[in-house]
Parts: sequence; C-alpha cells; structure tokens
Amino acid sequence: MSFRWKIAQAAEIRWWQNYLAKQQPKDYLAWKKNYWRNFLQELQADFPLQLKGPILDAGAGPAGIFCLLQEDYPLTALDPLFPQYAAKLPHFEPAQYPNTQFVHQALEDFVQPAQFSTIFCLNAINHVQNWTLCLQNLIRSLAPGGQLILSTDVHRHPWLYPIFKALPGDILHPQQHQLQHYLQALQAFSPSFLDHKRLKREAIFDYELFFFQKED
Repeated sequence: MSFRWKIAQAAEIRWWQNYLAKQQPKDYLAWKKNYWRNFLQELQADFPLQLKGPILDAGAGPAGIFCLLQEDYPLTALDPLFPQYAAKLPHFEPAQYPNTQFVHQALEDFVQPAQFSTIFCLNAINHVQNWTLCLQNLIRSLAPGGQLILSTDVHRHPWLYPIFKALPGDILHPQQHQLQHYLQALQAFSPSFLDHKRLKREAIFDYELFFFQKED
C-alpha cells in the first residue's frame, strides 16, 4: 500500500467531514438525489445510455449515485472508506439503502465476473493506488454490451502534469493523468465504443466524462 495513497485516503475522510459539517443530512441527501437526476438527464441527452441493472457504483463515497438508483435497480456500491463514513458522517447510514450491497474494498481488489450491465465510476478513478489495474477491473466487471460511465479530472497543461505527477500538489488525488492517457487506456479495451465530453473547465484541470460500451 503506497504512502501517498494512505495520505490521500486520510485527507479524503477529513474533506468529507469538513464539507458536510454544517449540512443537515436530510437536506443534503435530498439535494444530492436531485443532483444525480440532473446528471442522468444530461448524460442521456449526450450519450446512448441504456440504464439497466445490475449496477455497480465504484468509488461511491457517502452519497454516490446509488442513493438515487437503488430505488429501481439491483445495486452494488464499492468504496474502501465505507466504515469511516458510517462512523464519522451522519449523512451516511447504509440501513437507509436496503437494495444496495455495500462492499468495503479497494477497486484494485474487486475481482468480479462480467456481471454488471452499468458501471458508474464518478470522480473516483484518480483516488486509487493502481490506475491501470482499476481500469482493467472495471472493464472486466462489465457484462457484454455493458456500459461504463467514468468521470475524472484531467490535466489541461502539459508542463504542469509532470510536476503534479512527481509531487503531492493535489493531495486528495494520487493519480494524475492527461486526457490522452484515459482515451488510450480505454481504446485499448474496445476502440469502437468510446466517447467523451468535457463537463467543466478549471485553471489546472478539465473535468471529463467518458462513456465506454463493452463489445458483445
């Protein structure tokens, strides 16, 4: 287990504690469900999303897309920090989600047969230890014809990328990559079924969404 990843995980739980400190759980979760509804509407407007279960929410966090979709689909949520969320965040109570199976495991260790029709990995893939292995595990877990929706920050400036790669300038995100790295990695699995869209532009990063469909 890398030291940088352990530091990032500790910083992640502190970030959530600070972010949610003044937000009432009921109000925050209602807002988050609405956020996910809007996200899906925009996604379906841009990509040929065929939402069906079973669904995996990989790197779900305390209020991932599972909190909306578990009402209608069999769902598995994966995150190594679930015990810390449950202990430290009143906003996360697994008992509220009876249709969701919560798996306390890192994505590197999540080895599943090709069973999920839809996989979401939203703002999580740059939190992992082994980026390549995690991408492989996501694709392996997709059923034939299944769809992966992945979002992440990517570096905008080639000159800043090696600096962030070498130094912990972005402590929450041990993985630092450019757009071409994601495109090349996903195209290696299936070059015919990949599209992407920039969701947000910021000073250092673009926030990109990747839509991947596994061949039948």
